[in-house]
Amino acid sequence: MTLAAFYLAAYRLEWFSPTIVYDHFGELLMTCSVTAILCSFLLYLKGLWAPSTRDSGSTGWLVWDFYWGMELHPRILAIDLKQLVICRLAMMGWAVILLSCAAKQIAVYGHLSNTMAISVGLQLLYIFKFFWWEGGYFNTLDIAHYRFGFRNLWGVMVWLPAVYPLVALFLVDHPKDLPVPAAAAIVALGIAAIWANYDADAQRQRVRAAAGHTTVWGREPVVLHVTYTISGGVQLKTLLLMSGWWGLARHFHYVPEIVLAVSWILPAGFDYALPWFYIGYLGMLLVHRAAHDDQRCLEKYGQHWQTYCARVPYRVVPYVY
Repeated sequence: MTLAAFYLAAYRLEWFSPTIVYDHFGELLMTCSVTAILCSFLLYLKGLWAPSTRDSGSTGWLVWDFYWGMELHPRILAIDLKQLVICRLAMMGWAVILLSCAAKQIAVYGHLSNTMAISVGLQLLYIFKFFWWEGGYFNTLDIAHYRFGFRNLWGVMVWLPAVYPLVALFLVDHPKDLPVPAAAAIVALGIAAIWANYDADAQRQRVRAAAGHTTVWGREPVVLHVTYTISGGVQLKTLLLMSGWWGLARHFHYVPEIVLAVSWILPAGFDYALPWFYIGYLGMLLVHRAAHDDQRCLEKYGQHWQTYCARVPYRVVPYVY
């Protein structure tokens, strides 16, 4: 609906040029940055004086509370502010930035290069997958375990729009067309990576929902039955999947995410380092996140997690790391 509204307003009603986001990108980023800083202060004050849930609380360090956040799921009325900003504003905004970049290249050069089409198309497909799988995203570290403060708010309001569509921003003034076989190979690589990333998450969810009574790659899944204790001394049970994608590495789903990013950056070529900045950032982010998740799981599952690590020894990349 967001993209349809953008198309209708720009191309049919002609309320503004479709290049508007690209043309005013600096002003938009500055506005988002100032807004994010101000809203981070408001989130801090809300968590201090009017928390939404019992999980709020101060560490006693003002700077850390401002940076990390006071609440896990701050709400205004029935609106989850974390979901609103991350999913509804940042991810949808990313898609609009991409379309505006494509429109700008057409406006300047009179045509859309296949490199821009490939890069933007794969990113839009990834964003579509994100919303298709949005329910699963609520179980990730960002939503389930990271509090909502300056770190997440400024990150998704400023860092995401500045860095994630970096290749599209670069390609606006660097149009070129790849040979059809090369273009087709990049598209195939990107689609395969999106499918693998989605299928890995779907495997784990399906096995847990069916209590292990399903198949993974045509076979009965190998699972570890785990009992763990939450606050209040309540004991819960779950399954750790040790076959399929999850038998290759404990966080294998990060591999296709990196491969996908490579596929949408490849159209920019290797003449400039700037488009590849995102890969360096993403690699550091996912390595850090995998280590953090391992530590969290060790604290949560204890000896069960050590048993799981012995069965699945590689953290991210099979036989490498």
